[in-house]
Amino acid sequence: MKLVQKSLLKGTLSFEIVDDQVIVRGKRPLKDAETLNVMLNVLNPEPVITDSSLDFVSRVNGEALVSLRLGKPDADSFNAFVAEMKRRAQAEYNAAFRIRSSDSQSDETPPEFADDGMRIRQKVDPDGVASSIEMLVAHVGGDAIPDLIAALRGLQAAPEDGQAMAKVVAAFNGIGPRQGAVLTYAPYLSVLLSDDPFGIG
Repeated sequence: MKLVQKSLLKGTLSFEIVDDQVIVRGKRPLKDAETLNVMLNVLNPEPVITDSSLDFVSRVNGEALVSLRLGKPDADSFNAFVAEMKRRAQAEYNAAFRIRSSDSQSDETPPEFADDGMRIRQKVDPDGVASSIEMLVAHVGGDAIPDLIAALRGLQAAPEDGQAMAKVVAAFNGIGPRQGAVLTYAPYLSVLLSDDPFGIG
């Protein structure tokens, strides 16, 4: 499914839902074309509406990852695309979370941490963490987010360690505007970081 929005001043934006992601292509006057791939499972299915845009935001930090110009190019096509985005974002998250939840249920008792009472709600998949590290180093750059890469390697080595998970959360919170890119290239992190990962909410 695809939506194209054109503006004389702001240029052309196209949004295309392909498999488990939405591909955003932009061409502004006097600037090079840009392309961004956003994984659907990192998006909150309930968008945020402002005076001029409708934003699908990150489940983790509320940052706008996909911004649509309200009502463009027409109300019917706009509303149909938004409805499909909402449906697919929820479906992709449910699919990812169901897989992780079923993995965690294989353990009879979740790991406990007596030192500070923290408990990881779901089982951490070391392969998922390793894949996230590989994608982030390749597409975001290890030098750009060194603390997060180090924290993820610590979690990969000790997936049941609550302190290792806490370091990942702290490192993610400290990378500022790079959070959107991190979630795009490492969608497994959205599963780890969303919905109160320590089960203390």
